[in-house]
Amino acid sequence: MKPVLGLALAASLAGCATAAPISYSDLLARDRPKADVRIAYRPLPLQYGELWLPKGKGPYPLVVMIHGGCWLADLPGTELMDYVADDLRADGIAVWNLEYRRIGHEGGGYPGTFQDVAAGADHVRELAKTYPLDLRHAVFAGHSAGGHLALWASKASPLRGDNPFLPKGAVSLAGIIDLAAYRETGPDACGGPGTIDALTGALFRKTQDLYGGLSPAAMLPLGLPQAVISGDLDPIVPPRFGAAYAAAAKAAGDPVTELNLKAAGHFELIDPTAPAWVVIKRELKSHLD
Repeated sequence: MKPVLGLALAASLAGCATAAPISYSDLLARDRPKADVRIAYRPLPLQYGELWLPKGKGPYPLVVMIHGGCWLADLPGTELMDYVADDLRADGIAVWNLEYRRIGHEGGGYPGTFQDVAAGADHVRELAKTYPLDLRHAVFAGHSAGGHLALWASKASPLRGDNPFLPKGAVSLAGIIDLAAYRETGPDACGGPGTIDALTGALFRKTQDLYGGLSPAAMLPLGLPQAVISGDLDPIVPPRFGAAYAAAAKAAGDPVTELNLKAAGHFELIDPTAPAWVVIKRELKSHLD
């Protein structure tokens, strides 16, 4: 191999290595910004949210943010969303970043995980009594398992309770938004079918409609604008899941924007320094307007 060609190949390989998708450990290794205030929406230790407030008088449009982590207790929680929450705060958008009980926490899985997210989302009405939030311009957004919960919470259902607070739009970032499809053909990154079964209560619920009222794909139409955003390098929630859901949602009559972002993995979608975030933030703003 000629020296110049060898150097060019080495540089190319180095560039590919640099472009490899980040992990959540890479993200959390950075200095982490802090929310303005932590507020309980119910009395249990994990039933809280963190509110990120822009400077100024407001009122501010609001993103209700729901973290991922495979719905599992042993993976990180709200801290995963701190970086994008801070970026939105700096851009004049308030963020209510929800924590909730997960599989492995007492009361997590079905129905506790859903009940917590419902209660946390509805708590924005109480927040608006104290903080300058414009609830007429509110979007639910979530990443991975949180993408599932964000879309789920955007439609009235029995577990959403009476008179639920519903957003103008919903944004799924690499969301697991078809539980049945992910259980059947998804990678084992979240623990395989057992995780989905724990989330839905499959081992103890006696129903023929296991996913009805729990999986956005089984609840279509949701009746509001949605953005379904994937990374084309995502090994955890490959973009085929987002594409299939978006097609089904459109067929059911929902207005859906589907984006497959190039050179983005799973966690680039919640990295405000990644090129993907420019596109995602633009989409969030379009739903808030």
